[in-house]
This record gives sequence, C-alpha cells and structure tokens, in this order.
Amino acid sequence: MRHVQKTKPGARRREGFTLIEVLIASLIMIIIVVGALSIYVKSNRTATDQQQYVQTQQDVRAAMYYLSRDVRMAGQGLPSNFLWAAVQGTDNENQGETIRPDRVRFMGNIEEPLRLSIQKYMGSSSNTTLLDFSLEQNTYPDSYYIGKIVMVFPNPNSTCTGAAFRQISSVRHSAGGTLEGFDFAPGQAPGINPPGGLSDVCASDDYDGGTIMFCDVYDYWLDITGSYPGLTAGQAGYIGGGTGGVLYQNRNGINNALAMNIEDLQVQYNGNFDGDAGGTLDGFTNWNSAWTAAQISCIRQVRLWVVGQTPTRFVSISAASGSGPSLYRHPGVANSAAGTADDGRKRFVLETTINVRNMSLNLYNVGVR
Repeated sequence: MRHVQKTKPGARRREGFTLIEVLIASLIMIIIVVGALSIYVKSNRTATDQQQYVQTQQDVRAAMYYLSRDVRMAGQGLPSNFLWAAVQGTDNENQGETIRPDRVRFMGNIEEPLRLSIQKYMGSSSNTTLLDFSLEQNTYPDSYYIGKIVMVFPNPNSTCTGAAFRQISSVRHSAGGTLEGFDFAPGQAPGINPPGGLSDVCASDDYDGGTIMFCDVYDYWLDITGSYPGLTAGQAGYIGGGTGGVLYQNRNGINNALAMNIEDLQVQYNGNFDGDAGGTLDGFTNWNSAWTAAQISCIRQVRLWVVGQTPTRFVSISAASGSGPSLYRHPGVANSAAGTADDGRKRFVLETTINVRNMSLNLYNVGVR
C-alpha cells in the first residue's frame, strides 16, 4: 500500500523567488550590464582616438615624403651661376596665429629632363629658333611641349644673370630636323614666382647660344586658418573656406593640397655661409633674409620638421593630462615655440635631414637621368 504524505494543516508550498532575491538578482544584472557598457564605451573611444591618430600619422608621412623628395631635387639642371635661385625660404610666416610656419620655395628641372640649345632668341616676338636636330635628341612628341613651362638661360659667356620664364604655345620644325623652334605665349609664364625673384632682365642677344629647359617652381606652405590673405577659395587649387591645417604644394602657380591635420612646418638650412677656405659647414640655422646670392649657393643640407595634430581632442583622456611636457600640446621645434597649455589633441612629429644633391655637386646638370 503506497504511503501518501499529507500536508500539514496551515503549511504553504514554496513557489518562485522572494522580493529580496529578485532585487539582489536585478542589482547583479545591472552591475554586469553597466560594466559591459563601460568597457564598450571605453573601447569605442580608444578606437576612435586611434583611428584619427593613424590618419594624422598618414598625413604627416605623406607631407614629409613629398617635401623631402622635391627639396632633394632643388637646383636640378640649373647652371652653377644660377644656384642662388634654387632655394628660398620664409622664416615664421605670420598668418595671425600663435603658430607661425615656415615655407620653402625651390626651382629646378624636376619632373621631366630637357636641355635644348638656342640658335636665336627673339624675346620681343616671343619665339626662339633652336639648333638643328635639337628636338630629335628627346623622345617627347610635339603635343607634349604645348603648355609646358620652360626657363630660358643666357649664353654661359654672358655677364647677365637673368632668365626668362615662358609657356610654350606651339612647336616648329621641318621633317628633316631643321628650322626647329618654339613659339611662346605673350609675356612671361603666368603665376610663376621663382626663388629670389629671378626674372627676364637680359637683352635678347644674351640668350643666343643659351639653353632652354623644363622648369618647375615649387612652393611648400601651410595654411593655418583656411582663409589665407590674397587667395580665393576654389581658385588655383586653393581649398580655403575655413579648412585650415592644410599643407599645400604650389607648382608653377597652382596649389595642390597634399595633407590635412598639419599643425606646423619648420625648415632649417646648413652650409658654408661664412665662406671659410676649408668649406666647413656652419651648422643648421633658420632662413636669413639678409643672405647674399653667394651664401644661398652654399646651402648643402635642409632639415625639415612636420608636426601633425589630430583633428579633434582625444576623448579617451581625462580633462587634465598633467603638467610639464605633453603629447597634447604643440611641441617646440626649430624656432617655433612650444605650446603652454594642453588642448587634448595628440601630436605626431617627423624630422629629416636632406642633402640637396644638385647644389652639393655644383655641376651644370645636362638633365639626363
């Protein structure tokens, strides 16, 4: 016979959880959720910060790559007596801001090699005749020359140290390689501002027996505010419109935006500026507007600093990043003063030293690579 246990009168069966148990479980669940959310938010902030920092690093590296590549080519193809026009600097340009970047301008036969001998230069009629078979020494088709900027150098025996910038409008030559020449657009090439203000100051006869070469004038400059005086947004490649921190490469009058998130650009130069007989380099110094043509021709090295900053403050750091030297303020480079307060933006700095090979060789480069 099966025994059946009977519930005692007045006793209740226990079902579910008590209120205290529910509250404790809820509290534990809230702690777990809040902890998970906290970890997620912190990870997301870190990821956001790292993403903008990586972008800043890429911008700085791109800026340094183009700068170092082109500065190294300064003076390419220039006669030795024109090396003073290969480089020109501006120290601490005032754009109305605390940070005052440098800028550097240089010139040379940088992109495409060319060296043509002049038979007769007629500046007043904007055309020139070349020696026979000059164009056949190069592989460029006639159409390639149209619109190109060239520099016309005087005869090496001439005492004139001027040079003419011209823009080719047409090419002339016969099938047999004779009667070759260029026609130029009226006046000098538009928008070209060479180092040292080099301009066409020679008589036409001084260029007879001279040389024509492709020429590039590069100007690297940093727009701090996005509203640079004298420039109009959307014209000649200038972005403007309040977009600051943009490093520009101006090539023959056209601005090319190379990198954003750039805070500072500093440049120093090394050469035998005192002209001692031993040729000892005097050490790096900032650009001196009082340097003579002979002193500029002595430049052998250029040191570059590019400082990048993240576009916004780091969200993963506390409001106060501490005292003393900090990653979250502008660093002091060259003669650019360090910032005095943290702004929460992280910096990335690259520095390099370049041997300006063409000025170091001091040769009349014939443009062959």
